[in-house]
Amino acid sequence: MRRVVFAGFALMIGAMSAAQAQDAPQPEKKPGVPTSLQPKQFPVGVQWVLVALNGKSVGFNQPTLQLDAQLRMRGFGGCNTFSAVAYPMKNQGIAVGPLALTRKECGKAEMELEKAYLLALRTAGKWEERDGGLTLVGQSGELKFERALF
Repeated sequence: MRRVVFAGFALMIGAMSAAQAQDAPQPEKKPGVPTSLQPKQFPVGVQWVLVALNGKSVGFNQPTLQLDAQLRMRGFGGCNTFSAVAYPMKNQGIAVGPLALTRKECGKAEMELEKAYLLALRTAGKWEERDGGLTLVGQSGELKFERALF
C-alpha cells in the first residue's frame, strides 16, 4: 500500500513540475540562431595564407598554414616548409608542438619574416575564426590568415 501511495505521490509531483515548466516564460527563439552554443571546432583541412603579422601586412612570399584531421600542422614559412603537431583545446585554445623545418637559406627579409612567423605560431595559445579568416594569438604576436584560393 505504501508503495502505491508513494508512486502516486511521485507521479503527482512530476505532473505539477511539468505544468509549471510549461507555464514558465520560454526564451524567445530567433530563426536561424541555434538554441545551444556548440563549442567551435578548429577548421581542419583548410589552407590558410598569412596576411598580417602583429598588425603589419606581410606582402609577397606569404607564409601558409594547414591543420589536417590527424592534428598535423604544415605549411610554408616564407623560405622553408615546416611541420608540427598541433592540438586544438577547449575554449578555442591551441597548443603547437616543436617545429620541424627545412634548412633553406633565403634573403634577410624573408628569413626575418619566417623567424617572426614561426615564433608567433609556436607560442600561439588562442584561435578565432571570424568573417572567413583565422586569427592566432599568443605571447609572441598575432597572426591573421585568410583562406587560400588554391
